Amino acid sequence: MTFPINDTVGAWVPHGRFQIDPTAAGPLSRLTFATKDLFDVAGHPTGGGNPTWLATHPLPTAHAAVIDTLLGAGATLMGKVLTDELAYSLHGENAHYGTPVNTRYPDRVPGGSSSGSAAAVGARLVDLALGTDTGGSTRVPASYGGLWGLRTTHGLVSKQGLVPLSPGFDTATWLAHSFDTFERVGQVLLPASTWAPARVMVPTDAWALADAEFAEPLARVRDALAAHLGVAPESVRAAGDTPLDQWRQTYNTAGADDAWRAHGAWITEHRPVFGAAIDARWRAAAAVTPEAAAAAWQQVARIREAVRALVGSDGVAVLPSAASLAPRRDADPAVVDAVRLRTMAITCIAGLAGLPQVSLPVNTLQGDVLGVSLLGPAGSDLALIRLAGQLHAELR
Repeated sequence: MTFPINDTVGAWVPHGRFQIDPTAAGPLSRLTFATKDLFDVAGHPTGGGNPTWLATHPLPTAHAAVIDTLLGAGATLMGKVLTDELAYSLHGENAHYGTPVNTRYPDRVPGGSSSGSAAAVGARLVDLALGTDTGGSTRVPASYGGLWGLRTTHGLVSKQGLVPLSPGFDTATWLAHSFDTFERVGQVLLPASTWAPARVMVPTDAWALADAEFAEPLARVRDALAAHLGVAPESVRAAGDTPLDQWRQTYNTAGADDAWRAHGAWITEHRPVFGAAIDARWRAAAAVTPEAAAAAWQQVARIREAVRALVGSDGVAVLPSAASLAPRRDADPAVVDAVRLRTMAITCIAGLAGLPQVSLPVNTLQGDVLGVSLLGPAGSDLALIRLAGQLHAELR
């Protein structure tokens, strides 16, 4: 059968052009989805964004759990789309398969590592796409492309059948171009939530890391949320007296240790070729000492406790989904890395705490679109999505 999608944005991997029909009718009937090439699909190879991974792993014999769930809810799977190699990037560039096109900003990167997912959704080639978010790999592409995206509560959505990056931080996620679709998927993949926020928090240390374009959209969402709840916003520092960049370094060390334990033996045996930036990260991961890893994981536990206490059971925080608009495709690598470090200092808050964060697309005064996020308590995911949808409607 001829693959029915004309991939105008370079989102699909060469081995990912296939269609699998739903196994039942349901709430997602007539919707199409693609999956990041980290999720197993029975009878089709999982490439992980790297040809050596593709060549050294057997064909899966079962679908990843979330794919089974979506097919059972009536959605049609339209193959596999690109990921940055083993998800170890926020940029959206793949040294082997190329950089998918960001339809909203064709001269800018799509963001990663859920690059193909964001590109396919942004081009309206599918209604939704599965992604993952470890350090920001769905929130950042959502922000760069003006899409709906999220990081789910850690462990809330099944990761069965998913190639890991850092299991202690990995989450299964999705992107959509319409809120209706985004919420419908949430109703299928997430448990019900009765969470009702009563406090609005402004993490000033996270806001300070974002470029000037974020200031007015952040303030507009803050004010709309405060009015919606009938409360005054509270200024807080997410990291207290600690610079958020130190939290980023803690996340990087713990995440690298986790990633090397997941893939170090495979990398050592097969010596895959990675793109330069990702290769440097794997070399750094290999060099993390047991002492540094232990100290980082102890700090992760302290940060997790502190952030969860700050949010409590009734708090919602407003923060940027990234530190900048999407970098240009021809940007200097040093500039790209500087932006990545600022972005990760923001995105690591939810990652270290294991909390849900929903990114909603918001227009800027200059006519751009970027992501503003809501972060809530563990398990509030579905209610957080609905709150974001209500605010988005009120902002129009």
